[in-house]
Amino acid sequence: MVDPGRATRGGRRAGLVTDDRLLGPERQAFVEEFALMLNDGAGMPLTDARVLGYLMMTRAPHSSSSDLQAALGASSGSVSMATRRLVDSGFVKRHIVPGERSHYFRAEADVWGSWLASERKYLDRQRDIIGRGLAVVEGAGRTGTGDVDAEVRERLLNGRDYMQWLQGYHRKMLEEWEAFKAARDDTDPPETP
Repeated sequence: MVDPGRATRGGRRAGLVTDDRLLGPERQAFVEEFALMLNDGAGMPLTDARVLGYLMMTRAPHSSSSDLQAALGASSGSVSMATRRLVDSGFVKRHIVPGERSHYFRAEADVWGSWLASERKYLDRQRDIIGRGLAVVEGAGRTGTGDVDAEVRERLLNGRDYMQWLQGYHRKMLEEWEAFKAARDDTDPPETP
C-alpha cells in the first residue's frame, strides 16, 4: 500500500499535491511565529508548538511522523515526544490509516475546544494529588492552637478546592464556546479559500 504521505510521480499522491505536505513560505512563517508565541507565552516546548502549528496549517487530512520530520526539519525523537504530549493534552488526535504501520496525526477543526475538554482530566488529577497531600497533613492530627501545619493545610485546601471550582467553570466555558460557535455559524456564511 502506498503511504499517502509520500510523493509519487508528478508530486501527487492520493489526490494531494506536494504543497499539502510541504508548506509554502507564508504558511511556514505562520508556523514559526505561532510556535514562538506558544513557547514564549505558554511555555510549550518549541517542537510541540511547531507540530501543532503545522497540523493547523496543512491541507492534508492527516500527517505521518515522517511528514512532520521532513516538513519541520525535526528529529524522529523530538517529533515522537511532541506528538505524544500534544495527544495527551488534547491538541492533536491520532489517526489510523488501515494497512499502515506509521503513526498519523491530525488537528481537529476545533483545536482549542478539544484542548479545553481534555484539560479537565489534568484538573481532576491535580485536585486528587493535592487532596492526597491534604490527607497527609490532616493525618498528623494537629489542629487548633499550636497547629504547625495551619498554613500548609490552607494552601492545600485552597489548591484542591480551586481545581474543583475550575472544573465546573471549564464545563461552563465549553458550553458557552459551543453556543458561540453555533451562533457564529448560523450568521456567518462559510469562508471560501
